[in-house]
Amino acid sequence: MISLPTLPAKFKVPGDFWGGLASMLVALPAAVAFGVTVYSAISPQYAVFGALAGILGAAALGLIAPILGGTDRLISAPCAPAAAVLSAFAIELVQQGTPPADIVLLLSVLGILTGLIQILIGFMGLGRLIRYIPYPVVSGYLSGVGLIIIGSQLPRFVGTSPDTPWWSAVLSPAIWDSRSLLVGATTVLVALLAPKLTKAIPSTILGIIAGILAYLALASADASMMTLTDNKLVLGALGASGEGYIHTITGRWHQFGELKLAQVAALLGSALTLAALLSIDTLKTCVVIDQMTRTRHAPNRELFAQGLANITASAIGGIPGAGTMGASMVNLSSGAKTRVSGIVEGVLVLVAALALNTFIAWIPIATLAGILIVVGLRMIDTEPLHFLESRATVFDFAVVTLVIGCALTVGLIAASAAGVALSILLFVREQVGGAVVRHKTFVNQRSSTWCRPEAEMRLIAQKGDAAVIFELQGSLFFGTTYELYSVLEAEIKTRDYIILDLRRVQSVDITAAHMLNQVRDMVRERGVPLLISNVREQLPSGQNLLAFFTQTGLIDSSDTVRIFKTIEAAIEWVEDQLVGDIAQAVNEETLLNLQEMDLFQGRKDVTIADLEGRMKQRSVKAGELIYAIGDQEQDLYLIRRGAARIMAPISASRQLHHIATYGRGDFFGGLAFLDDHARSDNAIAHTDIDLFVLSLGQFNLLAEEHKKLALLLMTAISRTLAHRLRHADGERILLNA
Repeated sequence: MISLPTLPAKFKVPGDFWGGLASMLVALPAAVAFGVTVYSAISPQYAVFGALAGILGAAALGLIAPILGGTDRLISAPCAPAAAVLSAFAIELVQQGTPPADIVLLLSVLGILTGLIQILIGFMGLGRLIRYIPYPVVSGYLSGVGLIIIGSQLPRFVGTSPDTPWWSAVLSPAIWDSRSLLVGATTVLVALLAPKLTKAIPSTILGIIAGILAYLALASADASMMTLTDNKLVLGALGASGEGYIHTITGRWHQFGELKLAQVAALLGSALTLAALLSIDTLKTCVVIDQMTRTRHAPNRELFAQGLANITASAIGGIPGAGTMGASMVNLSSGAKTRVSGIVEGVLVLVAALALNTFIAWIPIATLAGILIVVGLRMIDTEPLHFLESRATVFDFAVVTLVIGCALTVGLIAASAAGVALSILLFVREQVGGAVVRHKTFVNQRSSTWCRPEAEMRLIAQKGDAAVIFELQGSLFFGTTYELYSVLEAEIKTRDYIILDLRRVQSVDITAAHMLNQVRDMVRERGVPLLISNVREQLPSGQNLLAFFTQTGLIDSSDTVRIFKTIEAAIEWVEDQLVGDIAQAVNEETLLNLQEMDLFQGRKDVTIADLEGRMKQRSVKAGELIYAIGDQEQDLYLIRRGAARIMAPISASRQLHHIATYGRGDFFGGLAFLDDHARSDNAIAHTDIDLFVLSLGQFNLLAEEHKKLALLLMTAISRTLAHRLRHADGERILLNA
């Protein structure tokens, strides 16, 4: 759902005003030019209507898009993609013999359909896809647009016809107009140097003022420059009046009812094309603004706003548009802070058309060309040049270069598509080049959460290299399948247990699943189980891995593939197989006395009997709490039969995690017993359990009467805790290597 924003609480004066004014001076002439281009394709007599259509389009887009949109500093106005599509559409209708009045009507309907499609795109949430455009593409697009702006303004800068190719204008000094060149150069120099001298007035405004003053200085010696008639050095009259235009608009609405459904349906293809172009143009501009201002836009909200603005613009006789790069960059460089600057631009378009027609007419064309050249220079991103300093980023530089090349030779939309396609190749290359196996270890190098007796640990240390553990990472897809298969194939032939941990896996494709099926078949032939842990139902990519493995046949009714929730659970299962002859079932366990526990092996029976006499005996049913986090008692628990599971929070999380399991002959609760602090974990009976319980108070009494016995107990506890810590520290070093 799209939430509509409210207007900014504070109007950032003077930045928003200067930005709105400067961007209006750029957007309005361009909008007029685009309007004239479209309507001249119908008939030369419609050129005046095109000028007004450009003004109305700029006003509607400038007022509505910033109010409903969510991108600060974005200026929306008629743009080149809209002019190109609408002109081609008008020319096609003229060739078909469609009457001019009908063409004007169909242009309005096409603009309305375009806006409706943009609104639909916004509600469908497709605007979010723009977030996944990589930096090299954005950089290339930014530089490409800057170069296009510079190239498009060079003919105007040197005073030649706007239709002259830029390379022809640059290489033909004979056709230059020295007056235009002088005015443009003055504008560029002032705009570039002004920020070093003052920031009170935007450099864009100072550049325009300098250009106008330079023009007036030249005009003082050339009387021909003081007239608007046939004066190609200034904008000239905008033609903001046209008799019968209002009548044309109202008459157009009456004709809507006469349109047939087939006629409207025939427009859908052009409307889809135009909507895609305008949406991409807008969101690309938003991405560039985000990069330059370190902000984040709301793409779906912006498309909704642009769509509604285009509907309004077309309904009142204007031409549609998009968030434009040139005017937005002028707005940004002039000090704008909020989207109010866009509203100011829309209001000033109307004011300029109605009241300042004469003033705007005297702005030199070379001045506006110079301002846009400065904007283009500032848009060129030089950071990718550093990509050439490292072989690892040379290919990223190639992406930037390709995007710039496509932008200059084919078009901006093609440049974006080529950049994204090449960036996908970059991603695949990086995934293929990265190691899919994060760690390879053996069961005798790792430990489960089960704290086993020393006899079992010795057996696991001897046999543990029969079980290999692979911790996988990244994406398991066609690009990494061969590497993983090569690693697994060598181990399958020599190991009795294969464990694959998928905790750090981001996604799995059908090729990787097929490879795992092959691995399963190979281990099945040897009678070796394949253990897979952390098979989650929700990967970061949104994939349900458990359902995917079931669907692809990896998980079947046989016992070859076993699924475990955690890697510790898988290791525990393997440990049980390795010590199977030693371990006893819980219901077969007999109650241990103190002297039978490893902790007190070799001690005198009389001494141990005295210690046992100071202990309480306690029985707890499976699932019941033995102690809880925050408990103040500091009892030590020795297990006579059964098992206890320790649950504790990790880091700042409140969720409890399984930390350890202690079985028959072991002890737990030693930390609180030693440091006299409250409990930091929960102890839960994993099975029915029988315990010896030694309180800290009883131990203190014991220490006063039997110092040697107390020292014996503390030494045994400390030795066991040190052994556990040493093992855990070694495992940590191994995993971080």
